[in-house]
Amino acid sequence: MVHIGNDWDELLKDEIEKDYYLKLRQILKQEYFSRTIYPSMYDIFNALRYTSFKDTRVVILGQDPYHGPGQAHGLAFSVQKGVPIPPSLQNIYKEIRDDLGLTPPSHGCLTDWAEHGILLLNTVLTVRAGQAASHRGIGWEIFTDRIIELLSGREQPMVFLLWGANAREKKALIDTSRHLVLTAAHPSPLSARNGFFGCRHFSTACRFLAQHGMQVDWTIRE
Repeated sequence: MVHIGNDWDELLKDEIEKDYYLKLRQILKQEYFSRTIYPSMYDIFNALRYTSFKDTRVVILGQDPYHGPGQAHGLAFSVQKGVPIPPSLQNIYKEIRDDLGLTPPSHGCLTDWAEHGILLLNTVLTVRAGQAASHRGIGWEIFTDRIIELLSGREQPMVFLLWGANAREKKALIDTSRHLVLTAAHPSPLSARNGFFGCRHFSTACRFLAQHGMQVDWTIRE
């Protein structure tokens, strides 16, 4: 069964006993046995492992994992070191540079963010190799919606960054009277110029958190 290793275990203990999740587990067992699935089964819950519930300050929602070899490791938009930086992440780095003046790293691994309170959550946590969106509709969306609802119910304010139509649909799950929700176009090359570039979400998040006695560090070490 799922073991995350922090406060998410207690928060999600009832969720992983529900019928939909038990069915999802059976589907995943068969998929991992018979096909190439990303990320590794040991990395599926890395977003929650790296960023505990109580430490979450910013939530960035992705869609499903990268479906190329060696890319996905359980953090939305992130790839493992040594793997070329995907175009969407290149555009995220460009916006951070323009917004905050930070020099982008030479790699695409975002564990520094995850370890400092930035939850990098995909709405679907697994994918077949070479088949984008192949695990949508098998149950992950119910699970990750519950994660968003739990975060929304937390008293301490946080920032949700919703980029693209898929992420923006999740705004309905969030208490906007308590938390800051920022929306923009997806950072992919197809849409980044339609409202992602120039959105200044990173500095806006910093200001909001500072108003509530918190801070977030967007620096990524080499």
